[in-house]
Amino acid sequence: MNHFPNVAFKSSEGATDIECISLDELFSRIKKDPNHNPHQPHRISFFALLIVTEGKGEHQIDLKTYNIQKGSVLKIAKGQVHAFQDHFQYDGYLVVFTEDFILKYFSKSSVEFISHLYNYHISDPLVENSTLTDFFLERITEEIQSKYTYAQKEIIAKILELFLLKLEREAHKVSNETFNKKHQSLFMTFKDLVEEHYIKTRNVKDYAQLLNISTKHLNTIVRASTLNTAKHFIDNYVILEIKRDIFSSTISLKEVAFQNGFDEVTNFSKFFKKHTGLSPKEFKTSF
Repeated sequence: MNHFPNVAFKSSEGATDIECISLDELFSRIKKDPNHNPHQPHRISFFALLIVTEGKGEHQIDLKTYNIQKGSVLKIAKGQVHAFQDHFQYDGYLVVFTEDFILKYFSKSSVEFISHLYNYHISDPLVENSTLTDFFLERITEEIQSKYTYAQKEIIAKILELFLLKLEREAHKVSNETFNKKHQSLFMTFKDLVEEHYIKTRNVKDYAQLLNISTKHLNTIVRASTLNTAKHFIDNYVILEIKRDIFSSTISLKEVAFQNGFDEVTNFSKFFKKHTGLSPKEFKTSF
């Protein structure tokens, strides 16, 4: 597995889960961080939309180069690896937002429609010639900068949610035939099995047996789709379900642990902190 630098969500003071920033401002900030080179492949722990408003150039996602120009939108999902080209000649914005923002403010049905958020491995990240960008940027910038804070996060979320849904509709006008069909079928079956059985098992070997393939072959399929191992995919899915339960219910953390397949609260806490850097209690009280 390739080891890429991991980049966490960092924003201006006061912005904790979403920000819309011009590329000029972005690179002005990055110059102050000697440890981050945006022109080298790096893995992000949040979601991003690269929106091009003028000019043209290239951008790399998961080691593949995409040609972009005015009207292009690149959807970069959490966990993907991307890089800016050297001396690029285009203007635009980067909209960055965390997974927690999605889970807290987006409807569940929208998340299922916006496939690139979690199914980027089978979805083309590039939307070309979008007619939606100017209106979206105007609306979201206006709301982020508004001095009226009542329901502000909810309004910002709905603006973004609607934009992503419309982008998804535009993307689905063009079928994607580039993905290996056999791998796609096996990967989607694996994904469905994880969703069905993750409470019972997080063991890669168990899923390989359910698919009647070797663990090596399963890892090959998952790596081809996500640049990560099957174990990484399973654990990330479990973390997502735990976060959903913490956000969407009033049950105790002990009950959250049990309904996600953990017999001991201690093991649940260790697992969650290993993957998020926070204890479940710290995560719950952070919102």
